[in-house]
Amino acid sequence: MSITIALSKGRIYDETVPLLAAAGIAVTEDIEKSRKLIFETNQSHVRVVLVRASDVPVYVEYGGADLGVAGLDSLIEHGGQGLYQPLDLRIARCRISVAVRNGFDYAHAVKQGARLRIATKYPEIARNFFAAKGVHVDMIKLYGSMELAPLTGMADAIVDLVSTGNTLRANDLVEVEPIMDISSRLIVNQASLKLKQAPLRAIIDAFASAVSKN
Repeated sequence: MSITIALSKGRIYDETVPLLAAAGIAVTEDIEKSRKLIFETNQSHVRVVLVRASDVPVYVEYGGADLGVAGLDSLIEHGGQGLYQPLDLRIARCRISVAVRNGFDYAHAVKQGARLRIATKYPEIARNFFAAKGVHVDMIKLYGSMELAPLTGMADAIVDLVSTGNTLRANDLVEVEPIMDISSRLIVNQASLKLKQAPLRAIIDAFASAVSKN
């Protein structure tokens, strides 16, 4: 019975490798040196597919993968429908925050009830956050180079992932308000969990054991 695991390149993949190892799973190629998107593992019934981080929940929901690892940010934006989320893996930790160009008086603008233009790739998270504060916003959906939006005057603020804050500082932006902490979750297709219960449960349990030791 084959198992397909959806992962995204970068930090999530790197920090998932030890968890896979705890489940006895190792990708047999160096993904950084390959242009392939599907990789075999040392377990003949397990393969890994590489997709964009925001697509991991989609692949798992629609059965393109049996399980995957996705950031909480991607899950909130996706909506999480049709997904079983058994574990917070406590990896790829960061936060989603509001940031503005240096010198912009964000607190004053909020206090005065100004309508803010917000650039973000996380419109659901941003919309809910500002709605809870009673702040009126116009949302500008971007997919990359978020820092440019305030610098060019296109937006008053951005809502984006922040890890070290180095990228913000390099572009003369400042973090003014944290929204939520983010980590990556193990997600499982609900139909797969019924049809492939034993092999999936073995992986889930191995991940859980590894996380509890960290």
